[in-house]
Amino acid sequence: MNVRRGTDDEKAARWSGASGNAWVDTQALLDDMLRPFEELLIGAMPAGQAGQVLDVGCGTGGTTVAVARLLGPAGSCVGIDISEPMITAARARAEREGTPVSFIQADAQEHAFEPAAFDAVISRFGVMFFNDPVRAFANLRGAAKDGAALRCVVWRGPAENPFMTTAERAAAPLLPNLPARRPDEPGQFAFADSDRLQRVLTESGWAGIDIRPVDVPCTLPERELVRYFTRLGPVGQVLHEADEQTRAGVVETVRAAFDSFVQGTEVRFTSACWMVSATAASPSSSPASPASPASP
Repeated sequence: MNVRRGTDDEKAARWSGASGNAWVDTQALLDDMLRPFEELLIGAMPAGQAGQVLDVGCGTGGTTVAVARLLGPAGSCVGIDISEPMITAARARAEREGTPVSFIQADAQEHAFEPAAFDAVISRFGVMFFNDPVRAFANLRGAAKDGAALRCVVWRGPAENPFMTTAERAAAPLLPNLPARRPDEPGQFAFADSDRLQRVLTESGWAGIDIRPVDVPCTLPERELVRYFTRLGPVGQVLHEADEQTRAGVVETVRAAFDSFVQGTEVRFTSACWMVSATAASPSSSPASPASPASP
């Protein structure tokens, strides 16, 4: 128990520190780059469904606000994220855009949601970081009404997403402290294995599970590429610790490694993801009570 708690504390510190601040600082860039996924999720919302929607790992609130606009005055959307700076930015966005949404700064794995409060649960790349995914999805199941929809987008594997690993592969010889990615551990590719994702959802009380591959074209301005890889991802996590000479060498080496993705003034790449759909199983049809995996 102490080991898991320590990991939870480290995760909270990271996302409320350097990692969270990096996402806030690059908010406009990431909003544009990830907008196709926002549109994908909105398109997957059950037709005519209003009520309450929960956006998990909402980050700076782009998807939360977009869904709230879709629902209109008949519904409402709540975003939850562990990162204090990202939730602060999300609240500022909603106020700036005049969209009535609410935000919770908390770990969705542990947060005490009101039981059976939500008609739908959505996430754009926000559910891969749980230390205990079954516990987390069981907690989300408890927050959902019977029959509520789950709609998530998660990454497939690193081999299918070469753009996402280019920076770390190029920088590895120059940055010995670069954090390694490990299969099935919390992180971007935690659900690369769709069979594992299926098991997690089944064990945590979700039914009617559909996991299908989607390949989404994405772009970002070439002028933003260096800022992108020096602030985000594994390279962004450690580059600030390097001396100026090492940093300059990393920037030069990594930028050259992205040449195949650069087309004129744009960087273009394909994101290989899973589009996940499920339904909150009724207690009689669930393989286990949703509350049981979440018990201490």
